[in-house]
Amino acid sequence: MSSTQGSAEQQAGVGVPTATAIDLKLEVVIIPVSDVDRAKRFYGSLGWRLDADFAFDNGFRVVQFTPPGSACSIQFGTNITSAAPGTAQDLYLVVSDIEAAREDLVARGADVSEVFHPTAPGAQFKPASTDGRVSGPAAEHGSYRSFATFSDPEANGWLLQEIKTRLPGRGLSVDVATMTELLRETEQHHGAYEPTAPKHHWSGWYAAYMVARERGRTPEEAAKEARLHIEGAVSTRA
Repeated sequence: MSSTQGSAEQQAGVGVPTATAIDLKLEVVIIPVSDVDRAKRFYGSLGWRLDADFAFDNGFRVVQFTPPGSACSIQFGTNITSAAPGTAQDLYLVVSDIEAAREDLVARGADVSEVFHPTAPGAQFKPASTDGRVSGPAAEHGSYRSFATFSDPEANGWLLQEIKTRLPGRGLSVDVATMTELLRETEQHHGAYEPTAPKHHWSGWYAAYMVARERGRTPEEAAKEARLHIEGAVSTRA
């Protein structure tokens, strides 16, 4: 197979696995800073959780913060990256209510732009220009379409994005409304499975179903994974 043919087939998805059995979770993003203590004060003032601040005799220091509700953290420090301070740009912070998130950040001292929505593709990534941007959230607060920006004292740039309903296969937002709906959905599918199911505790089925949905599976795929989980556990016990 030629490299050209292989590249074309990869782009078309031919022979490329559509899923992996191994989770690969993005846990940390490195933020380049010149003044570690100033950055620590800034991110702490935003209400982000301080996970670590370790300094070593060789001059290496790592500080880690996690934004509220995030599964991914940031790290900065000394001797931690060769990137120039302020070169981390357009780091996404996804929120369910962009106006409330902006108000909270402003109250904490961050200089946040007005909420806007792009009218030209990619306009959200051009902080120095207002071309292709319209003030205010997208119509009906459509998911993925409303933004606001702010920077840390080193000029590393953050991009708030409002998502109320995720696209299929993109996982779930963990908030009360979404979790309530997910629990109702899980109950419905478990109810359909239970009459013909082997003896099991509902919690095992619920857990397998909800994890599958969070990983982007459809309800039908999640129900199948939950069924296989229960039947595999029953078979193991037997």
